[in-house]
Amino acid sequence: MNEVAMPKLETIRMLFELDRDDDPRLYDDLIRFKKGTKRINRLRLLAHEAVLGQFNLPAVAATRMVPSPSFADSAGAAPSGTAFDLPVAADVFDVPIEK
Repeated sequence: MNEVAMPKLETIRMLFELDRDDDPRLYDDLIRFKKGTKRINRLRLLAHEAVLGQFNLPAVAATRMVPSPSFADSAGAAPSGTAFDLPVAADVFDVPIEK
C-alpha cells in the first residue's frame, strides 16, 4: 500500500486588487456590485467558468464548428466578435445542441 499523506485542504484567502487599466472588461463587470459578497461571488463565478472553459475547450470548439445562425441586431448588422470572445456562460442562451 502506498502511504502518501494527503495534504490538508485549506481555505484560500486573497487580497485582490484590480485597476481598470489592467483589464477593463473585468473591472467594468465587477464594479457593478458594491463591495462585499456580491462582488466576491461574481469573481468566484467568473473564475469557475474560466477553469471549466480551460478544461472543456476541445468540447466547446467541437460544438462551435457547426455553423450557427447569425442574428442581426436592430440596426440590421450582425453582432461582432467570435464565439470565443464571449464567456462560456453565454452559451446558456445559445441554440440547443442536437445529438
